[in-house]
Amino acid sequence: MNNFIENYYNQLKENHFLYPEIELKALLKYSIKKPKEIFLYNLNHENIDLKKFQSAFNRRLKKEPISKIIKSKEFWSEEFYVNSSVLDPRPESELIIETAQKLFVNKRKTLKIADLGTGSGCLAIILAKIFTNSKLIATEIDTKAIRVAKINISKHQLTNRIKILNCHWIDKSSKFDLIISNPPYLSDIDYSKTDDEVKLYEPQIALRGGKDGLKSFREIASNINNLLDKESYFVTEIGYGQLEDVRRIFNEKDMYIYKIIKDLQSIDRVLVLKKKNEK
Repeated sequence: MNNFIENYYNQLKENHFLYPEIELKALLKYSIKKPKEIFLYNLNHENIDLKKFQSAFNRRLKKEPISKIIKSKEFWSEEFYVNSSVLDPRPESELIIETAQKLFVNKRKTLKIADLGTGSGCLAIILAKIFTNSKLIATEIDTKAIRVAKINISKHQLTNRIKILNCHWIDKSSKFDLIISNPPYLSDIDYSKTDDEVKLYEPQIALRGGKDGLKSFREIASNINNLLDKESYFVTEIGYGQLEDVRRIFNEKDMYIYKIIKDLQSIDRVLVLKKKNEK
């Protein structure tokens, strides 16, 4: 490892970054003059835009996520534009996609899908690519997030199939085959325990779900029953320990939990709900 690389590698290590080599490679790849594979042990630093690299490196030392620095995040093997206005796509949210695939085996079926609180638009975009004959509505209350979602929808060439609505959850009365949501569900206490990378660089509106973390579920439950038809599903991500509270909230609105999906840590993470009268 040459002196140039070793200097920055050691700085990351001294600042307690768990994967300094991975971090450094990502920042160097972002700063390279001509795109190519990065090898730390024989890197010629003359191929690096040093000003760009130093700026990015300093931002990383302040705990800014690499995704926010390079304005890109991978989700479901696709690249998405991200910035401080949207939450980075999380691996756990891929469970929503996996669940939708199992609910609707025929990928060419004509489906009406709604994504409530779309953020970067990643969930709606992946579903549009999987269900090739579907039409989607993606709703978002934050206009800054909408700008990001529109960039991603255009980037993935889906402007003719995904319609963005600026509203609080949803203001349409039509029925959907599938409604999904990854709403903010952190309680005030949970949010206070998150690290600086989250607090300083991720939008609170996409994370905080009120004092008990359940505000979004109450709001969605108030109207969701009217938007589901026969054999329709509502798929939502939930937080740690929220299963019974969410069950109660939707039960009061004539909805029942059809299926519970656990994440890799065996935590109840995604729920599939249906109307009680369709049970």
